[in-house]
Amino acid sequence: MIVISDASPLINLAVIDQLDLLQQLYQEIIIPEAVYRELVEKGAGQTLADELGNIDWIKSQQVENRNLAEALKLELDDGEAEAIALAVETKASLLLIDERKGRSIANNFDLQYIGIIGVLIEAKASQLIPEVKSVLDNLIVKAGFWISDSLYQRILELSDE
Repeated sequence: MIVISDASPLINLAVIDQLDLLQQLYQEIIIPEAVYRELVEKGAGQTLADELGNIDWIKSQQVENRNLAEALKLELDDGEAEAIALAVETKASLLLIDERKGRSIANNFDLQYIGIIGVLIEAKASQLIPEVKSVLDNLIVKAGFWISDSLYQRILELSDE
């Protein structure tokens, strides 16, 4: 299974000490170089940036289709654009991406994608976490993750909480 990730799911899960959920669910995550740079350079001094070199299940890979990546950068930030381009060229099983516009474009390429909320629901279904609510609340408080009240309630319903 090839799983490509944008920066946002990695950053947010790292902030709440739940990054290992990704390894438990998917074994290995591949990130494009732009995401690696975003995590290391922009995130300098943060836990994930400092530890990324020691996390052997997150691999960085160069996007070969530079034309596609550059075209996508007209509408998306570098990390999102390269994540989608890499997912297309590797025929990834799954793309981890949270941003609405990026998800819309991923959909245009028929890519299967999931965001951090979907990861939490999947983690509960796999019995990796006892409940979604406490982790979601932690995301909101510690990571500043924004979610509407109606979506929050819908997530809890989907999680049987």
